[in-house]
Amino acid sequence: MLSLRDTLISLALVLLGLVYKNVLQRPFTQGDHSSILPTMTTPELLEFISVEPLQKHTATIIFVHGLGDSGYGWRPVAEMLKTEPGLQHIKWILPHAPALSVTVNGGMEMPAWYDIVKFGPGGTDDESGMLRSRQRLDELIAAQIEAGIPADRIVLGGFSQGGTISLLTGLTIERKLRGVVVLSGRLVLESKFKELASDHCRSIPIFWGHGTADPIVKFVQATQSVEYLTTTLGVETAAQDAPEKGGLSFHSYQGLQHSTTPKELDDLKQWLKVVLPIQA
Repeated sequence: MLSLRDTLISLALVLLGLVYKNVLQRPFTQGDHSSILPTMTTPELLEFISVEPLQKHTATIIFVHGLGDSGYGWRPVAEMLKTEPGLQHIKWILPHAPALSVTVNGGMEMPAWYDIVKFGPGGTDDESGMLRSRQRLDELIAAQIEAGIPADRIVLGGFSQGGTISLLTGLTIERKLRGVVVLSGRLVLESKFKELASDHCRSIPIFWGHGTADPIVKFVQATQSVEYLTTTLGVETAAQDAPEKGGLSFHSYQGLQHSTTPKELDDLKQWLKVVLPIQA
Protein backbone atom coordinates (compact mmCIF):
# COMPACT_ATOMS: atom_id res chain seq x y z
CA MET A 1 0.00 0.00 0.00
CA LEU A 2 1.31 3.45 -0.91
CA SER A 3 2.00 5.87 1.93
CA LEU A 4 0.30 9.28 1.91
CA ARG A 5 3.64 10.86 0.95
CA ASP A 6 4.13 8.52 -2.04
CA THR A 7 0.52 9.03 -3.11
CA LEU A 8 0.95 12.83 -3.13
CA ILE A 9 4.22 12.57 -5.07
CA SER A 10 2.60 10.24 -7.61
CA LEU A 11 -0.33 12.62 -8.03
CA ALA A 12 2.02 15.55 -8.58
CA LEU A 13 4.04 13.63 -11.18
CA VAL A 14 0.87 12.62 -13.01
CA LEU A 15 -0.35 16.22 -13.09
CA LEU A 16 2.97 17.47 -14.43
CA GLY A 17 3.08 14.73 -17.06
CA LEU A 18 -0.43 15.52 -18.24
CA VAL A 19 0.32 19.23 -18.50
CA TYR A 20 3.35 18.78 -20.73
CA LYS A 21 1.80 16.02 -22.81
CA ASN A 22 -1.04 18.42 -23.55
CA VAL A 23 1.32 21.31 -24.30
CA LEU A 24 2.92 19.26 -27.04
CA GLN A 25 -0.21 17.64 -28.46
CA ARG A 26 -3.16 20.05 -28.41
CA PRO A 27 -4.18 23.70 -28.10
CA PHE A 28 -5.10 25.06 -24.69
CA THR A 29 -7.81 27.44 -23.64
CA GLN A 30 -8.00 29.36 -20.42
CA GLY A 31 -10.69 27.05 -19.12
CA ASP A 32 -8.47 23.97 -19.16
CA HIS A 33 -7.39 24.52 -15.56
CA SER A 34 -10.64 25.24 -13.74
CA SER A 35 -10.95 24.05 -10.14
CA ILE A 36 -13.55 24.00 -7.41
CA LEU A 37 -10.90 25.23 -4.96
CA PRO A 38 -11.17 28.95 -4.08
CA THR A 39 -8.74 31.37 -5.69
CA MET A 40 -7.38 34.23 -3.59
CA THR A 41 -7.13 37.63 -5.22
CA THR A 42 -5.32 40.75 -4.06
CA PRO A 43 -5.88 44.03 -5.95
CA GLU A 44 -3.25 44.51 -8.66
CA LEU A 45 -1.54 41.25 -7.75
CA LEU A 46 -1.41 37.91 -9.47
CA GLU A 47 -4.16 35.50 -8.54
CA PHE A 48 -2.84 32.73 -6.30
CA ILE A 49 -3.71 29.98 -3.88
CA SER A 50 -1.92 29.53 -0.58
CA VAL A 51 -1.04 26.52 1.52
CA GLU A 52 -0.95 27.57 5.15
CA PRO A 53 1.79 26.46 7.56
CA LEU A 54 1.17 24.06 10.43
CA GLN A 55 3.15 26.21 12.84
CA LYS A 56 3.66 29.95 13.27
CA HIS A 57 4.24 31.56 9.87
CA THR A 58 7.82 32.85 9.77
CA ALA A 59 8.83 32.16 6.15
CA THR A 60 7.26 32.03 2.69
CA ILE A 61 7.95 30.08 -0.48
CA ILE A 62 6.50 31.53 -3.68
CA PHE A 63 6.46 28.65 -6.17
CA VAL A 64 5.71 29.38 -9.82
CA HIS A 65 4.20 26.79 -12.15
CA GLY A 66 5.16 26.02 -15.74
CA LEU A 67 3.59 26.57 -19.14
CA GLY A 68 -0.07 25.59 -19.38
CA ASP A 69 -0.40 24.80 -15.70
CA SER A 70 -1.75 26.73 -12.70
CA GLY A 71 -0.91 27.05 -9.04
CA TYR A 72 -3.09 24.03 -8.37
CA GLY A 73 -0.62 21.80 -10.22
CA TRP A 74 1.94 22.16 -7.43
CA ARG A 75 -0.50 22.19 -4.53
CA PRO A 76 0.00 18.43 -3.77
CA VAL A 77 3.75 18.98 -3.46
CA ALA A 78 3.27 21.99 -1.17
CA GLU A 79 0.78 20.05 0.95
CA MET A 80 3.27 17.20 1.26
CA LEU A 81 6.31 19.33 2.11
CA LYS A 82 4.47 21.45 4.68
CA THR A 83 4.10 18.35 6.89
CA GLU A 84 7.86 17.75 7.01
CA PRO A 85 9.56 18.51 10.33
CA GLY A 86 11.62 21.63 9.77
CA LEU A 87 9.27 23.01 7.10
CA GLN A 88 6.04 23.44 9.06
CA HIS A 89 6.61 27.17 9.57
CA ILE A 90 6.50 27.91 5.82
CA LYS A 91 3.54 29.33 3.93
CA TRP A 92 3.36 28.43 0.24
CA ILE A 93 2.10 30.98 -2.29
CA LEU A 94 1.21 29.39 -5.65
CA PRO A 95 0.41 32.07 -8.25
CA HIS A 96 -1.52 31.53 -11.49
CA ALA A 97 -0.10 32.79 -14.78
CA PRO A 98 -2.35 34.95 -16.97
CA ALA A 99 -3.60 33.62 -20.31
CA LEU A 100 -1.27 34.65 -23.14
CA SER A 101 -1.03 33.93 -26.84
CA VAL A 102 1.79 31.36 -27.15
CA THR A 103 3.55 30.80 -30.46
CA VAL A 104 4.34 27.09 -29.90
CA ASN A 105 0.63 26.59 -29.18
CA GLY A 106 -0.35 27.90 -32.61
CA GLY A 107 -0.96 31.36 -31.18
CA MET A 108 -3.77 30.08 -28.97
CA GLU A 109 -4.05 31.43 -25.44
CA MET A 110 -2.91 29.36 -22.49
CA PRO A 111 -1.54 30.06 -19.00
CA ALA A 112 1.99 31.37 -19.56
CA TRP A 113 4.53 33.70 -17.99
CA TYR A 114 5.89 34.72 -21.41
CA ASP A 115 5.67 33.66 -25.06
CA ILE A 116 7.70 30.71 -26.37
CA VAL A 117 8.63 30.67 -30.04
CA LYS A 118 10.17 27.17 -29.98
CA PHE A 119 11.26 24.54 -27.50
CA GLY A 120 14.95 23.79 -27.11
CA PRO A 121 18.00 25.91 -27.95
CA GLY A 122 17.81 28.70 -30.49
CA GLY A 123 14.51 30.34 -29.61
CA THR A 124 14.03 34.07 -29.25
CA ASP A 125 13.36 35.29 -25.71
CA ASP A 126 10.16 37.27 -25.13
CA GLU A 127 11.89 40.08 -23.25
CA SER A 128 8.83 42.24 -22.66
CA GLY A 129 6.78 39.30 -21.41
CA MET A 130 9.58 38.14 -19.12
CA LEU A 131 10.12 41.57 -17.61
CA ARG A 132 6.37 42.00 -17.13
CA SER A 133 6.19 38.73 -15.21
CA ARG A 134 9.26 39.70 -13.20
CA GLN A 135 7.47 42.87 -12.12
CA ARG A 136 4.34 40.97 -11.10
CA LEU A 137 6.32 38.48 -9.05
CA ASP A 138 8.21 41.34 -7.42
CA GLU A 139 4.86 42.83 -6.44
CA LEU A 140 3.85 39.50 -4.90
CA ILE A 141 7.11 39.48 -2.93
CA ALA A 142 6.45 43.06 -1.79
CA ALA A 143 3.02 42.01 -0.53
CA GLN A 144 4.60 39.29 1.62
CA ILE A 145 7.09 41.79 3.04
CA GLU A 146 4.27 44.20 3.81
CA ALA A 147 2.49 41.36 5.59
CA GLY A 148 5.48 40.95 7.91
CA ILE A 149 7.75 38.39 6.25
CA PRO A 150 11.16 39.96 5.45
CA ALA A 151 12.88 39.34 2.12
CA ASP A 152 15.53 37.18 3.79
CA ARG A 153 12.77 34.77 4.82
CA ILE A 154 11.32 34.38 1.31
CA VAL A 155 12.35 31.79 -1.27
CA LEU A 156 11.22 32.20 -4.88
CA GLY A 157 11.20 29.19 -7.17
CA GLY A 158 9.40 27.32 -9.87
CA PHE A 159 9.25 24.62 -12.50
CA SER A 160 10.10 25.08 -16.21
CA GLN A 161 8.82 28.54 -17.21
CA GLY A 162 8.27 29.15 -13.52
CA GLY A 163 11.85 28.25 -12.68
CA THR A 164 13.12 30.39 -15.54
CA ILE A 165 11.18 33.47 -14.47
CA SER A 166 12.09 32.85 -10.80
CA LEU A 167 15.79 32.87 -11.70
CA LEU A 168 15.39 36.10 -13.67
CA THR A 169 13.42 37.72 -10.86
CA GLY A 170 15.48 36.49 -7.93
CA LEU A 171 18.81 37.57 -9.41
CA THR A 172 17.76 40.95 -10.82
CA ILE A 173 15.35 42.59 -8.37
CA GLU A 174 16.58 45.05 -5.77
CA ARG A 175 15.58 42.93 -2.76
CA LYS A 176 17.85 40.08 -1.73
CA LEU A 177 15.73 36.98 -1.17
CA ARG A 178 16.73 34.03 0.98
CA GLY A 179 17.01 31.77 -2.02
CA VAL A 180 15.97 30.82 -5.55
CA VAL A 181 14.81 27.41 -6.81
CA VAL A 182 15.02 26.39 -10.48
CA LEU A 183 13.51 23.04 -11.53
CA SER A 184 13.89 22.22 -15.23
CA GLY A 185 14.43 25.87 -16.13
CA ARG A 186 17.05 27.96 -17.92
CA LEU A 187 18.72 31.36 -17.92
CA VAL A 188 17.20 33.87 -20.37
CA LEU A 189 18.07 37.31 -21.74
CA GLU A 190 21.71 36.26 -21.83
CA SER A 191 22.87 39.31 -23.79
CA LYS A 192 21.73 41.67 -21.02
CA PHE A 193 21.44 39.48 -17.91
CA LYS A 194 24.73 40.78 -16.51
CA GLU A 195 23.46 44.33 -16.90
CA LEU A 196 20.21 43.43 -15.16
CA ALA A 197 21.81 41.40 -12.37
CA SER A 198 21.68 42.77 -8.84
CA ASP A 199 24.72 43.25 -6.62
CA HIS A 200 23.71 40.29 -4.47
CA CYS A 201 23.23 37.77 -7.29
CA ARG A 202 26.56 36.08 -6.49
CA SER A 203 25.73 35.40 -2.85
CA ILE A 204 22.12 34.22 -2.93
CA PRO A 205 21.60 30.46 -2.41
CA ILE A 206 20.33 28.76 -5.59
CA PHE A 207 18.94 25.22 -5.89
CA TRP A 208 18.90 23.94 -9.48
CA GLY A 209 17.51 20.55 -10.47
CA HIS A 210 17.38 19.23 -14.04
CA GLY A 211 16.80 15.90 -15.79
CA THR A 212 19.37 14.63 -18.28
CA ALA A 213 16.64 13.45 -20.68
CA ASP A 214 14.51 16.61 -20.64
CA PRO A 215 13.03 17.05 -24.17
CA ILE A 216 11.57 20.52 -23.51
CA VAL A 217 14.33 22.43 -21.73
CA LYS A 218 17.34 20.44 -22.88
CA PHE A 219 19.96 19.42 -20.34
CA VAL A 220 22.57 21.31 -22.36
CA GLN A 221 20.54 24.49 -21.82
CA ALA A 222 20.81 23.93 -18.08
CA THR A 223 24.57 23.34 -18.18
CA GLN A 224 25.08 26.39 -20.41
CA SER A 225 23.01 28.44 -17.97
CA VAL A 226 25.11 27.22 -15.06
CA GLU A 227 28.28 28.06 -16.96
CA TYR A 228 26.99 31.60 -17.54
CA LEU A 229 26.19 32.03 -13.87
CA THR A 230 29.58 30.79 -12.72
CA THR A 231 31.84 32.35 -15.36
CA THR A 232 30.05 35.55 -16.43
CA LEU A 233 28.33 36.48 -13.18
CA GLY A 234 30.84 34.92 -10.80
CA VAL A 235 28.36 32.77 -8.89
CA GLU A 236 30.29 30.21 -6.84
CA THR A 237 29.40 26.58 -6.32
CA ALA A 238 27.71 26.18 -2.95
CA ALA A 239 29.39 24.15 -0.24
CA GLN A 240 27.58 20.82 0.04
CA ASP A 241 27.48 21.05 3.82
CA ALA A 242 26.55 24.75 3.93
CA PRO A 243 24.28 25.81 1.04
CA GLU A 244 22.80 28.51 3.25
CA LYS A 245 26.03 30.49 2.85
CA GLY A 246 25.18 31.12 -0.80
CA GLY A 247 26.11 29.87 -4.23
CA LEU A 248 24.73 27.36 -6.70
CA SER A 249 23.69 23.82 -5.76
CA PHE A 250 23.22 21.96 -9.07
CA HIS A 251 21.59 18.53 -9.13
CA SER A 252 21.24 16.39 -12.25
CA TYR A 253 18.84 13.44 -12.46
CA GLN A 254 19.75 10.65 -14.83
CA GLY A 255 17.00 9.80 -17.31
CA LEU A 256 14.50 12.30 -15.91
CA GLN A 257 12.43 14.06 -18.56
CA HIS A 258 10.45 17.30 -18.15
CA SER A 259 9.04 16.51 -14.75
CA THR A 260 10.11 16.09 -11.16
CA THR A 261 10.98 12.98 -9.17
CA PRO A 262 10.88 11.93 -5.50
CA LYS A 263 14.67 12.15 -5.39
CA GLU A 264 14.61 15.76 -6.62
CA LEU A 265 11.91 16.68 -4.12
CA ASP A 266 13.91 15.05 -1.32
CA ASP A 267 17.00 17.03 -2.34
CA LEU A 268 14.94 20.22 -2.42
CA LYS A 269 13.43 19.43 0.98
CA GLN A 270 16.87 19.06 2.58
CA TRP A 271 18.07 22.30 0.96
CA LEU A 272 15.01 24.20 2.22
CA LYS A 273 15.48 22.95 5.76
CA VAL A 274 18.97 24.43 5.85
CA VAL A 275 18.32 27.61 3.86
CA LEU A 276 14.97 28.49 5.45
CA PRO A 277 15.14 27.06 8.99
CA ILE A 278 12.68 27.56 11.82
CA GLN A 279 13.34 30.74 13.75
CA ALA A 280 13.59 30.55 17.52
